[in-house]
Amino acid sequence: MAVKTNNWESAFKIMRDNYELTDDSIGIFALTLRFGLDDIRTVALESITGGGDDKKCDVLFVDKEKEIAVIAQCYLAQTKKNSAPANKAADLNTALTWLLNQPLEALPGALRGRADELRSAINSGDIKQFYIWYVHNLPKSENVSNELKAVEQTARSALKKFPSGSDIAIFAQEVCAAEIERLYNQAERTVIVTDSFPILIPGAVEISSDNWSSIMTVVPGNWLNELYHKYKTDLFSANLRGYLGSRDSDSNINNGIKTTAYSEPENFYVYNNGITALVLDYSLGRRSRGRQTLTITGISIVNGAQTTGSLSNAPGSLSTDLKVAIRFVKAKRDNIVENVVRYNNSQNKLQAADFRSTDPIQDRLRTEFESVPDAEYEGGRRGGASDAIKRSKFTLPSYTVGQSLASFHINPVAAYDKKSELWTNESNYRHIFTDRTTARHIVFCYSLLNIITKRKINLSQKHKTDLTSLTSLENDQLKFLSNKGASYLVVYAISQCMETILNRPIPNKADLHFALNISPEQAETIWAPIVDIVLSLSAHLENAFSRNRISNDTVSKAIPGFVGIMASIANLQRENFNKFAAQVRT
Repeated sequence: MAVKTNNWESAFKIMRDNYELTDDSIGIFALTLRFGLDDIRTVALESITGGGDDKKCDVLFVDKEKEIAVIAQCYLAQTKKNSAPANKAADLNTALTWLLNQPLEALPGALRGRADELRSAINSGDIKQFYIWYVHNLPKSENVSNELKAVEQTARSALKKFPSGSDIAIFAQEVCAAEIERLYNQAERTVIVTDSFPILIPGAVEISSDNWSSIMTVVPGNWLNELYHKYKTDLFSANLRGYLGSRDSDSNINNGIKTTAYSEPENFYVYNNGITALVLDYSLGRRSRGRQTLTITGISIVNGAQTTGSLSNAPGSLSTDLKVAIRFVKAKRDNIVENVVRYNNSQNKLQAADFRSTDPIQDRLRTEFESVPDAEYEGGRRGGASDAIKRSKFTLPSYTVGQSLASFHINPVAAYDKKSELWTNESNYRHIFTDRTTARHIVFCYSLLNIITKRKINLSQKHKTDLTSLTSLENDQLKFLSNKGASYLVVYAISQCMETILNRPIPNKADLHFALNISPEQAETIWAPIVDIVLSLSAHLENAFSRNRISNDTVSKAIPGFVGIMASIANLQRENFNKFAAQVRT
């Protein structure tokens, strides 16, 4: 009997079909929901390990901006079962051992660069939360839970060998069907805790407008404690980040909150900034004997997750003297809700592209894209994980657009390793988004990166399905593209060879575009012969990698030689080059 299809399963199938992914993409689906990732194909490219020798690691995701690492084993059942096989959860012990303990040179080439990236991020203190997931579409089971407890111990032991590794919060979790459904619902609804709560308060101040109303008061710390222990992270469904944990150091804010709660509970109200929470509704009863009953329906804390988590994770009971300032907000319009979340999290990191969404250049580009077939450009605007999953397959994610432009105009290392800085660094941003940057030039660059990304994903999935299915040339291409940053390197290499390919001078590469106003998918077919030629010569780019990752030094040494190779074969490839050049305008 087929597994029952839920809303999340339909959304997952659409995502998998749109991006031509295989079963391991259930891990990518969970990633995008949990961490609000928009650029799905790029995440799949960088995270799905692929190949037959993945050392039991299906997905490895590292995000230094979010300060997280995720290692996942994935399983997609085609028929209904009571639980997922526990041995696949135990396989995560193997994955951790290879990724964190084994010498890098002992790892398969496809994993070496990823493991090096993970270890470097841990060593540099860029990882604060370490997730170990067993992702599947079946019910949760006790056997899997027991295996994951052992996996967590393996991770703890391995991380202790790294500087500051003991400070990393570890979460070994069975991301089962119910958990994916919860994540999907969380992405769908800003407030997922919908119960009603009566609270006795000393008084309140209410302010309202046409689109929102708000009530300000104080609540006992114990009330927050009870909410946290009942609802856990669901309490922060609208927050940009949940509780990050605390450690005993003077510089750690969360530990300071705990200290104040116990040493000076009567002063906590004036020391702490308080909490802002979104609610679905509230009502204020009549005042009697100096107290009022406030009844709220639904709650999500959008500012104050660290306060709530710290109070609720402190040992012992909280003093009845401890009061916390709180503001409950009820909004009638979605855009008000989104801005309440955003502006109340100004101390947290917003997505880098958010800061450019109102830039005049982005406004112009969004308008220009209205006339480009089968292309929707976000221009820095985000809608969150739900929109990312349900968005049109024709959407060009902001980060991926930035990376394609950076690969073409700056260098592949900036595109691969500094994707946020492309938006936050003024010099980088103005280099790739200028008054001459057009929607059609973005299509030119984006389609090139996209076909390379698709090529790598398809080769990887083909190899994982059948180890003998790839030709010798395809195996070489997969090996090359499995190096970290390889796709961006190919874009850069082609960019540096454009005058050879077009057989004419190019005064400004920002003017390059296709002669016809075509969709990104149509543009990919034009790029295909050029990409085939470059990938067939990829052996001449191998010296651009150090420990299976690109670096500025190695790229600068490798590219001139490759440009020379392309020039030397120009006459042999002139027919292909001329066909391509006939479709390109400057």
